[in-house]
This record gives sequence, structure tokens and C-alpha cells, in this order.
Amino acid sequence: MRSQALYDISPTVDPASPLFPGDRPYALQWTARIAGGSSVNLSALELSPHVGAHADAPLHYADGAASIEAVDLRPYLGPCRVIHAIDLGPLVRVEHLRHAERDLPPRVLVRTCRRTATAWNPAFTAYAPEALAWLGERGVRLAGIDTPSVDPADSKGLEAHHTLLRLDMRVLENLVLDQVPEGDYELIALPLKLAGACASPVRAVLRPL
Repeated sequence: MRSQALYDISPTVDPASPLFPGDRPYALQWTARIAGGSSVNLSALELSPHVGAHADAPLHYADGAASIEAVDLRPYLGPCRVIHAIDLGPLVRVEHLRHAERDLPPRVLVRTCRRTATAWNPAFTAYAPEALAWLGERGVRLAGIDTPSVDPADSKGLEAHHTLLRLDMRVLENLVLDQVPEGDYELIALPLKLAGACASPVRAVLRPL
């Protein structure tokens, strides 16, 4: 959604948000209500940190690696390029990115969907590991995508995630880029300081430069 020259690229998180099978959905409970005599409304949340737009920590795919509160925040804030690779198959490959190679900023988000999925569909587009390596070789420190994962749903080796680990790159997943034209923006998508967590929700926004 675009509002006052700002693109909100985060989906609304609710109990129906799509998520990997077995992951814990969003649930909200009220622990105090004004209608019940309390002075405030007070809620409590339960959810997987991978529901909605989120940042994976290296801990998600490597034992002993950094959890989300320990990651450097700089990759999540600054100049960013949105690249369109819409309906181009199961993997984003290097040839889908070359047209936007010139003067790449340190952050790249790839739009693969005409419309972001609102229900779980395992046939989403992911990154080819060599495409992430190609971005890393050009100075990209953060890669994002508008699907649930940089790896295919049935991947066991998580080769794309391990490419990110090897290159010390960060990742954003489950973005909503439906209304975002190709081009350069300022990205703001800071993860929460959740001690020991393998990921964090983000409220990701793009501001045109």
C-alpha cells in the first residue's frame, strides 16, 4: 500500500496469515479490557517470528550462529533496489537480475508475484543459490523476496540460506511488493531485539529516493 510517498511492504498479520505447515500462527488474547472494568485494554501475542514480513537470523539455519538480537542493524536500513522477476519460474536466477545490475545498492528486493499469496502455496518462487552469490559478489548485504522463503518449500539442504550464511548476508521474506515499481528506494525494515530468537517480524517500508 502506498501512502504519502511511502510503500508499506509488510502484509497484515492475522490468524489466517499463510505460514509453513507446522509453524505457529498468530493469536491474540486479551488479558485486560476496559469493558471489563480495567483502566486499559491489554493484549498478549503468540506467533512464530516467521509469520508475515520477517528477518531471519543466521541461527535459523546454523546452530551456534547469531540470533536476531545480535545481528548488525545496518543491512536493514538504507538504499535499496526493487527488481522485478515476475512469473519467471520456480527460481530467481542470475539472468533475471542482470538488467538491474548497474550501480547496485547494498540491498536488493525481488518481486516475483503479480499478487502476493494470501494462503499457503508451496509452489512459490525462491532464489537460486548462484543468484544470491552473484548479488553478494556485487556488494549486496541484504536480499529480500515477496514469498515465504529464499529456498523452495521442499528444500532439505537450504542451499540459498547457506549461501547467505557463507557471504554474511541478511534476508527479508514474505514482503508485499505488488504495488512497487522497479527502481531505487530507501529501505527501513528493522528487526526487533528478541533475545535468542531465530527471526523477527519487521514492519518493512520503502521510501522513494
